[in-house]
Amino acid sequence: MTSTALHTTEAPTTPTRTSLLRHAPATARILLGLVFFVFGLNGFLNFIPPPSEPMPEGAVALGTAFMSSGYLFQLIKGTELIAGLLLLAGRFVPLALTLLAPIVVNILAFHVWLLPSGLGLTWVVLALELYLAWVYRRAFAPLLAARAVPAGHRH
Repeated sequence: MTSTALHTTEAPTTPTRTSLLRHAPATARILLGLVFFVFGLNGFLNFIPPPSEPMPEGAVALGTAFMSSGYLFQLIKGTELIAGLLLLAGRFVPLALTLLAPIVVNILAFHVWLLPSGLGLTWVVLALELYLAWVYRRAFAPLLAARAVPAGHRH
């Protein structure tokens, strides 16, 4: 046996923390994509049964306003569906996160002020959105430039 062989160690056979972290962005992307794909699709097909307990007056009023507008509910659910599909496909992920950001903020506000019983899933969705925004932060860096230069112009 050579001296080099004495100092060589084999890689552990159990998953390490680094290998688990390597899969975290894809796992978060798929989980967030599933949430928005399912809830977006439910907006059109109504396959999730409504809650058995009555909704607070403010929550009913907001839902009624969205539906009565003739377009807003469909726009939100269509955006959720498309962004969810993009996340599931792993395509245009920063765009999907950007489209979902105002929806996530509204979901959070809705559950904080109108329906606190749904805050559990809301915190998970917010955490996934923020985590993925951090993971894809390089794609968002140009949006955070204090002074943007139009395309074709020199600074």
